[in-house]
This record gives sequence, structure tokens and C-alpha cells, in this order.
Amino acid sequence: MSAARYGLVRTEAAGGLSLRFRMRALVVAAACLAVALAVGVLAIGSGDFPMSPADVVRTLLGGGGPAETFIVREVRLPRAVTALAVGAALGLSGALFQSLVRNPLGSPDILGFTQGSATGVLAVIAVAGGSGAAVAGGAVAGGAATGAAIYLLAGRHGAHGQRLVLVGIGVAAMLTGVNGYLLTRAQIIEAAQAMLWLTGSLDGRDWADAAPLLAALAVLVPLVLVGCGRQLRMLELGDDAAHGLGVPVERVRALLLASAVLLAAFAAAAAGPVAFVALTAPQLARRLTRTPGPNLLPSLCMGAALLAAADFAGQRAFPGHQLPVGVVTGLLGGGYLVWLLVTERRNGRI
Repeated sequence: MSAARYGLVRTEAAGGLSLRFRMRALVVAAACLAVALAVGVLAIGSGDFPMSPADVVRTLLGGGGPAETFIVREVRLPRAVTALAVGAALGLSGALFQSLVRNPLGSPDILGFTQGSATGVLAVIAVAGGSGAAVAGGAVAGGAATGAAIYLLAGRHGAHGQRLVLVGIGVAAMLTGVNGYLLTRAQIIEAAQAMLWLTGSLDGRDWADAAPLLAALAVLVPLVLVGCGRQLRMLELGDDAAHGLGVPVERVRALLLASAVLLAAFAAAAAGPVAFVALTAPQLARRLTRTPGPNLLPSLCMGAALLAAADFAGQRAFPGHQLPVGVVTGLLGGGYLVWLLVTERRNGRI
């Protein structure tokens, strides 16, 4: 084991916390985070009231005038923070799913969890004409209910690998039909509201939209990275090997699946079903780190960078017109998915 490739942090406090990390993975995560923050600053400074990156940073640190402070902190910063948080949640969720199902196509978009969040939102809009808070609650409830249903259908001993993927794809197909039916039952105004949400958009996001997701990240990220990261690496060795190393396999897998589902659901509640970030971010992170394993922290930072860049591109690519972030990620992620399928087929994995 090369000291240049690995680092170790150990404390002598009660419990003796010991963390091993790969230096290249930390460098990749730091680079992705730097890109995400830089794109966020550029996005905050763009618009009808342009500001230089230096002015944006100075205003964020409390040095701007009243007009700059209002525009940055109250108008543009909530959207930028929401973009970073949604991307981070989707990147981490995708890394968990791909590691647990041991399949590069493992993603909440493909496994049905995003469709479940959409069903919850459409039910709220079609039945109750829900407000912003009700829509967010419907997204979380729909995603969580779909996760529980898929877990039960796959069975405790089938909640990984091909069985979970196949059950998820089947559930996604059924929910797509249900969502289409709910759209036909909605009034015109409600259907238009639902279609805007289904596209995936960060338009008009404020601190109320970002707060639930930020709270979820504050709880789930430490739980996954610190509390279960070591057990997840052992699960990738196989259930028998992990059990022999003292990992409570079923309990840890259920906890990680629940965390991944909640991350995807809260992300959908904040920005709608943004496609392909959860699929693409872990794959790009793994290629950059050149290391096996879940690559949770690099995937989280990569997701934040991808979504921030996609939102910035959607705002600036066509002057006078803004593309919803879900359209941008769908166009780019769809092409990546085709390339991934071709690559996997050539390598004989599918």
C-alpha cells in the first residue's frame, strides 16, 4: 500500500474513529467542489444586473451595497445553493444505488424512484391543487413509498443486483402509466403546473425550497460517508465476505437504500425530477479517481458541479431564453447513457 495513494486519520477518543482515504479521490473531490463553487459564483453574477466574480464574492462576505446584497442574497443565491444541493444529493444517491445493485445503470431515474416522486406530486396537484410545500411533501412521500414497495417486491435477500434493477424498471413502467393518467385527470392550469415540475427546473427557487433538502443533506451525508462508508466498501466484496467481517448485511443495506431513496426524493422535491445526474456523476467520478469502490465523496462533489454547470448553461446558452435544467441534463445525460450502453456491450457486461 503506497503512502502517496492512501491517508489515515485516527482518533484515540471513545470508539477509536479511524478513517482511511485515497489521496487521488480527495483531490478529485476538491477539484469538483472548486468547479461547482466557481460556476455558482458565475451564475450569481450573470443576469439583467451583471456583477463580476469579485463583486459577488465581496457581497457574499458582507461588503456589497444594499442593491447588490438584495440581488445576490435574496434573488440569486437561493437558486445557486439549490442547484448545488440538488446535484450533491443526486450524485451521492446515484453512487449508493450503483454500489448496492453492482450495476453502472443503477440510478433513481431508471429504478423507478424518481417516477414515484412524480406520482406523489401529480396526486397532490391533481387531487388538491397543492401549493409549494404540499408539492414538496408529495415528492418525498411518493419517493419513499416507491422505495418501500420496490424493497418489499424484491425481497430482503433480493434487494441488490439484477433483481432490484428488474423490479425497479417494472415499477417505473407502471408508475409512468399512472402519471399519464393523473395528468389527464388534472385541470388545464394544474396540468401546466405539473408539466413544469416534471421538466425539472430551478426557476423561482427560494430559501423555502432549499431548506428541506439542506436539512436532509446535513443528516444523511454524515450518516452515509462516516457511519456506513466502511460497511458499504465491505458489501462490495459480496454478502458472505461482508458477513464474515462482522457487517450486519441486511440492516446496513436497508439503511443505505433508505438514505439513497430519501436523497433522490428530497432532490426531486426541490427541483423536480432532474434526469441523469445520479447516473452520470458516479461514473465520471470513478473514471477520474481511477479507483474501485463507491467513491461517495467524489460523486457528491461531481453531482454538484454537473448540476451547477447545467443550470448555468441553460440560463446563458440561448440569450433571451432559459432552458430548464432538466432539459439540459436530459440532453447531455441521454447521450452519455447511449455511450455507456455501447461500452458495456463491447466489454461483454450486458
